Amino acid sequence: MTEELKMTNNHLVLQTDFGLQDGAVSSMRGVAYNVADNIVVSDLTHGITPFNIFEGSFRLFQTFDYWQPGTVFVSVVDPGVGSKRLSVIAKTTAGHYIVTPDNGTLSHLLSNDLIKSVRVIDETTQRLPGSEKSSTFHGRDIYAYNGAKLASGQVVFEDYTEELSVSDLVRLPITPGVYQETVYGQPQLVGNIDITDVNFGSLWSNIPLREFEKMNLQYGDTLRVQIKCDGSLLFDEVLPYVHTFTDVNPGEPLIYIDSVYTVAFGLHTGSFEQTYHVGAGQGWAVSLTKEI
Repeated sequence: MTEELKMTNNHLVLQTDFGLQDGAVSSMRGVAYNVADNIVVSDLTHGITPFNIFEGSFRLFQTFDYWQPGTVFVSVVDPGVGSKRLSVIAKTTAGHYIVTPDNGTLSHLLSNDLIKSVRVIDETTQRLPGSEKSSTFHGRDIYAYNGAKLASGQVVFEDYTEELSVSDLVRLPITPGVYQETVYGQPQLVGNIDITDVNFGSLWSNIPLREFEKMNLQYGDTLRVQIKCDGSLLFDEVLPYVHTFTDVNPGEPLIYIDSVYTVAFGLHTGSFEQTYHVGAGQGWAVSLTKEI
């Protein structure tokens, strides 16, 4: 038994932008269980905004590390389905596997140096038997099928013999969140707003806790927060840094550290996103400045 085979753990985790209104996800599950009935198929989410590769990339990064090494993820946010974009299996530095189109889905993992190696799936031969004339449901015919074979140990990573350099993977532009000083010597944090906490309307930036801690703040200290979209300033207020939402009055805004240990912006019992008409994703930038 190879080391790769020993690292599989029979867990297959699905992520798509398909929603649950029709039979697409159920079809993927059916294919997976027909490949191997001893695997466990779970869901990451099927609520990715349609065609939003950046959002799918973030949700993978948010979640994968809480699963055991050897877990196989299938991530399908694939507006280019059937085109010349590649289908790949990426292995993370911790030993997880991600079966996905090469269209930027791995960008957040790549920006954190978490992809170790990549193999290419042959879409002509390594697919669900009988599906050769279909070109619009690779989630079922290629990704769920190969994900289940890998998760069950019927194939191993090296069985996909075509290698792809990690540096050749498609990457969406991601600028790391960092601490810096303004030209006036004011401590400042700058970064992007990656994602919305979809149920509650908080905004999660890509400024990591290690950079935030360089500000040497105490709970209750305030920062000037400016949020821009494609260069246009849409929010400019001074907010307090707090431990939890109840440290401010209902309806008041705040800065906090979210569950993925980055700087976030919320509203006590309300939606920061809807209240201030701001959002997240590519093009959304934020700066936090400490007045001196």
